[in-house]
Amino acid sequence: MSPQTLRSPRTAPEREAARHGWLQALGTVLAGLVVMVVVAALGLWAAGAADLPDNAFPRVVAAAVVTAVGGTVELSGGAGAIAETQAGLTVIPLSVTLAGALVIAAGFLRPLRHRAVAGATELAGWAVRIAVLWLAALIGVSLGARQTFDIPLGDVGDFLGMSADVGFETDIASTVLFGLLWLAGILVLALLVSRAAPLPPRLLRFQESVRPAAYAMVALLLAYVALGVVIGIVVAATRGHAAETAAVMLLGLPNVVWLTFTIGLGATWDGQVEGPFGLPMPHLLDQVLRGPDVSELNLGSLAEYDGRVWWLVVVDAVLLLAAAFVMAARSPARVRLWQHAVHMAVALVLTVLMICLVARISAHYGLSIIGIGDLGGDLGGELYLRPRLWSALGFAALWGLVTGCAGGLLARRVRRRGAVDDVVRGGR
Repeated sequence: MSPQTLRSPRTAPEREAARHGWLQALGTVLAGLVVMVVVAALGLWAAGAADLPDNAFPRVVAAAVVTAVGGTVELSGGAGAIAETQAGLTVIPLSVTLAGALVIAAGFLRPLRHRAVAGATELAGWAVRIAVLWLAALIGVSLGARQTFDIPLGDVGDFLGMSADVGFETDIASTVLFGLLWLAGILVLALLVSRAAPLPPRLLRFQESVRPAAYAMVALLLAYVALGVVIGIVVAATRGHAAETAAVMLLGLPNVVWLTFTIGLGATWDGQVEGPFGLPMPHLLDQVLRGPDVSELNLGSLAEYDGRVWWLVVVDAVLLLAAAFVMAARSPARVRLWQHAVHMAVALVLTVLMICLVARISAHYGLSIIGIGDLGGDLGGELYLRPRLWSALGFAALWGLVTGCAGGLLARRVRRRGAVDDVVRGGR
């Protein structure tokens, strides 16, 4: 036997342990952070943010990364001794969020491949290493996300002899809290989705019902993003406005496609666009929502402007049926038809709930003088978009029951694994 062969039994455990070390955790965190920064920078550059004064572009990129993980960026400003700027912004650039989530999840799962079972202590230790380094990264990015801009007031400013400014800075405490919760959600979801990831022995019994449904929902959301990429490329190539389209794709593509997904299910969103603000979304949505009053955004209101929106129902039906089939095909053969329907309904309700929580938008900017309201016009505006939550969840439950049952029927002819195979080969 060669010396290399004699040494292999001793070095294999060392190599296995090293794969869970701090160096691998650092690589996972840095890869996720770099991808998020690059996507945010490209999107903001396409939106024209590179021309911001005072070399503010890097700090705006940092703010985009902060908001992408659920952090809080606070806006403030003033306009001399007698005036005050009032501003607020709540929006999550989900393209940046999704890019970071995919990279971090892949880095987390990589050392765990090809194993059926892992101890809870081992998984917790690996996750804690990533969390500690992610915490340091969050604090660093938060400290860099602060800037102040001068706002021209035009004739009003010349008449009153004043100028306005508005700035932003990160609330570090809330950013750390929500950033760590975001990371925890990503790691848990990665374990739920991947059949190549091991679970602690006590949790193996849950993988038959949870993992196929979780995988189907993630595949569904990614399918909508992929469809949005194709549509965005076609629009940029045929209708111009390539920079604006690229900005939407790199910053808010999931915001758009997941919103339209819920609308296709029958959900209604309430919104308003007033003043200089504009939605970073297709012009059709801006048309429906722009005006002094609150507007409804649903299939009916969109169809008044473009009848082709009814195709959203067809796309939803096809992709949901495909997701339900995938879920049923990955489930053990002994799962009953009604269980497929219930699993799909629960998974879809949770998915729509997530979309309703992360896709809402709120923005306001105004100038008040001596405490007397906003001046309005080009000096003020408001934008918001929020769902009617309970009706959206009700439609999701109905669609889930129907498509889950249909998917279970379609998967009956597919050879599926039994309960014994799930335990023995669950890591493959």
